[in-house]
Amino acid sequence: MMRRNLKVAAPVLTSVLALAPTLALAQEAVPTLNSGDTAWMLTATALVLFMTIPGLALFYGGMVRAKNVLSILMQCFAITALMTVLWVLYGYSLAFSTVGMEQGVVNLNSFIGGFDKVLLGGVTRESLTLAIPETVFATFQMTFAIITPALIVGAFAERMKFSALLLFMGIWFTLVYLPIAHMVWGGNGALMWDWGVIDFAGGTVVHINAGIAGLVAALVLGKRKGYPTTAMPPHNLGYTVIGTSMLWVGWFGFNAGSAVAANESAGMAMLVTQVATATAALAWMFAEWISHGKASVLGIASGAVAGLVAITPASGTAGPLGALAIGASAGVICFLASTKLKRKLGYDDALDVFGVHAVGGIIGALLTGVFAAASLGGAGLAEGVTIGGQLWTQTKGVLVTLVYTAVVSYIILKLLDLTIGLRVNEEQETIGLDLSQHDERGYIL
Repeated sequence: MMRRNLKVAAPVLTSVLALAPTLALAQEAVPTLNSGDTAWMLTATALVLFMTIPGLALFYGGMVRAKNVLSILMQCFAITALMTVLWVLYGYSLAFSTVGMEQGVVNLNSFIGGFDKVLLGGVTRESLTLAIPETVFATFQMTFAIITPALIVGAFAERMKFSALLLFMGIWFTLVYLPIAHMVWGGNGALMWDWGVIDFAGGTVVHINAGIAGLVAALVLGKRKGYPTTAMPPHNLGYTVIGTSMLWVGWFGFNAGSAVAANESAGMAMLVTQVATATAALAWMFAEWISHGKASVLGIASGAVAGLVAITPASGTAGPLGALAIGASAGVICFLASTKLKRKLGYDDALDVFGVHAVGGIIGALLTGVFAAASLGGAGLAEGVTIGGQLWTQTKGVLVTLVYTAVVSYIILKLLDLTIGLRVNEEQETIGLDLSQHDERGYIL
């Protein structure tokens, strides 16, 4: 097949296998439509979209102050619309085109795709990706491109201008998300694909990518007015719990859907997703209980999201043992990152995007290299690959993502700040973004 990681487990990372034109020859058969796989992928696609609107919107919306709730909902909704259009115009092509790519050859197309699928050229009713319509595959991947930039907004919540947000997200999607997605999932000839990086459903592409961009954005914009001396409690934890629950359910589409089939890989991905999430929720809850004397609703919800994040890259290769270990690690470490580390370093990551998504994504990406091993209940490593070897490969993938995303995100933000300005003024921040940016209120008092 296309990649040595497929020797680990046949379905691993099949979400992009059919993108290489040599696959049909390798299989020596013309792909045929599988209605069962198609039905599952239609469902999974809807579930992943549901994660952003309304899931993420409510999760974040409940954590900000009442005067900013509509701004969060608006940002998530507008990003959903913007990324959809950009994905059709050129995003799908730059992420998944295989023009000019050859395994073992590093060139421009190792970092970014070509333009042959601009405006979804060649994506017809009849074209297939594996055994599902390419239209379904393209829409499924679109939902990943939607939620990734939407995750970032939690880091700079309550202080960025809406106009700056739209420009930043459009440019960031083009210069950061698409290259990382291509390098990891682009097929033979893509940089991290050829290295053998395992990222079943987006630990690097989605979570580390969004998490480090969020931290950079929070640092560039600066702290919210009054932070950290002024109390800024969540205004509606009910929204946050509802949003968390939607994310948890939707994540089955995110992870199990990345098998691009209704098969044994999807089944195991669903199981380990549930196990890791539950374990992380409990781990965060008990860590907070021990540290602060009480277990909070926000804590257990945050722990669940940390578990969802961490199991994402490993969901195609880890078994139940790996899910327990990854979930427990994510719950405790993300709790420490979102409380003690943030407090010590003093940055204002408003909704803990870095502490949960970047840190959780790093934990998951690294432990993927460990718990893929058959001896630890995983699907098994490729022939000749040791746990240490795979761990080093995963580390390289994490480092490239962190450095590339941080540098490019910083440049985009600084250029926008020098031109149109990033941040609302002090008066606008005081009255809240709902009124200052949208002339509306979330609540009528």
